[in-house]
Amino acid sequence: MATNSRGNSSPSAQPSTYPGERLGLPPQGPRSVGRVGRRILALVVDWALAAVITNALTGSWDAAENALPPHQLQTYGMWVLLMIVVVPILGGTVGHRLTGMAVTPLRGGWPGVWRPLVRALLLALVIPALIWDSDQRGFHDKVAGTVLVRS
Repeated sequence: MATNSRGNSSPSAQPSTYPGERLGLPPQGPRSVGRVGRRILALVVDWALAAVITNALTGSWDAAENALPPHQLQTYGMWVLLMIVVVPILGGTVGHRLTGMAVTPLRGGWPGVWRPLVRALLLALVIPALIWDSDQRGFHDKVAGTVLVRS
């Protein structure tokens, strides 16, 4: 909100009409903010990939055994590790790329190494992903200076 000469707040700032407008992103199509449905589908793909890799590394394909907490924590760790390793290489996780999205810095370009690391570690806490702004950026994206866009 803007302040007038007396220091009072005035509602001169208009609310966004679509996610990403304040960031200068288009309302739809390439470079628009990735929407919730795509994000959820990407999460499912990434979790399944992490589970398959964990199962392959542990040699355990027994569904009852894999439902136990130690195995689930290994899968969780693999999911975080995949984000840290794959985002700098592909510009997004495998799930992001399969659903037509990419993680990009606000200024565009390559996300680098530190942004995916910060983003993944905050996502591991889960709560930052549940705190969104009007541009549909989670707290993890705000801290990392990134945005998940359609590619």
